[in-house]
Amino acid sequence: MPRASAFTPNKPSRRSHGLLFVVLGLAAGLLIAAVNRQGIYDYVALHGYRAPDVVSSIANEDSMTPRARKIFYVNHPLIVNKAGFGNDCTSGSSKERTIVLGCYHGNQAGIFVLEVNDARLTGVEQVTAAHEMLHAAYDRLSSREKTHINALLLDYYHNQLKDDRIKTTIDAYKQSEPDDVVNEMHSIFGTEIANLPAPLEAYYKQYFTDRSRVAAYADRYQEEFSSRTAAVKQYDSQLAALKIQIDNMNADLKQRYAAITSEQSQLASLRSNGNISEYNAGVPDFNRQVDAYNTEVNTVQGLVDQYNMIVASRNAIALEQQELANALSSSATKIK
Repeated sequence: MPRASAFTPNKPSRRSHGLLFVVLGLAAGLLIAAVNRQGIYDYVALHGYRAPDVVSSIANEDSMTPRARKIFYVNHPLIVNKAGFGNDCTSGSSKERTIVLGCYHGNQAGIFVLEVNDARLTGVEQVTAAHEMLHAAYDRLSSREKTHINALLLDYYHNQLKDDRIKTTIDAYKQSEPDDVVNEMHSIFGTEIANLPAPLEAYYKQYFTDRSRVAAYADRYQEEFSSRTAAVKQYDSQLAALKIQIDNMNADLKQRYAAITSEQSQLASLRSNGNISEYNAGVPDFNRQVDAYNTEVNTVQGLVDQYNMIVASRNAIALEQQELANALSSSATKIK
């Protein structure tokens, strides 16, 4: 009988092996690219990039860590004047709505900071740059990381935040950007509050080697506004009190004047009718009334002069407020 021969499979050729390795290599490359997509994007964005001196100076002044500086530079930050700021910070991808000193375009698409040349507002650019960098950093957090940091931010907001100005700012974001409130907390708390709970301080250390420097910048330029606001408020209080005093004294002078006019008429009648002794008896009291009236007129005039001096001082401070506000606005607006 013929013997059955054993089946021998064909050996794969070297070409088949090569094709298999290429396919596996491509798959592995795609997997690596997917996992490290942000790193690849960062490499491309930073390839050949050299930060302008003003930008690197701000990063230094903010004590940005290498991690933060990388996030900042990936967005090719620009310090722009008022003429260009409106165009750079009005597109739909900009996250900022309430704060108009800078903007971050989502998906690491750019950071723009308003140029501020008023020496009284030194620190505005630094705080704004740090604020926008933290928006870009927040964008990079994973879902798990966001859940963790959001819980820390909300706990601080609900239980420990005491600053009324920042509370008001957060309330404004609740109205204008309800979906981005925690994102804004992430930037505001990190740049404008000097002392945070230990877990938040530990978190922000990955972005700043000395976060207190950024908070100090914020305090410094906020004081330029708050001190003037307090001065105007005090002046307004003084003016209100003086106005009441002047109005009351003017009302009294009106009554005194009517009494003096009446007395003068009676004395004139006595004199014309020949009642000289009675006339002479009434003159001293009449003169005392006139003297008292003139004294009060002088007092009122002194109060009016004081009032006008306070108005001038108050308006000078208000003008400074307007100048500062205009320095921080891409379009100057009148402050009442």
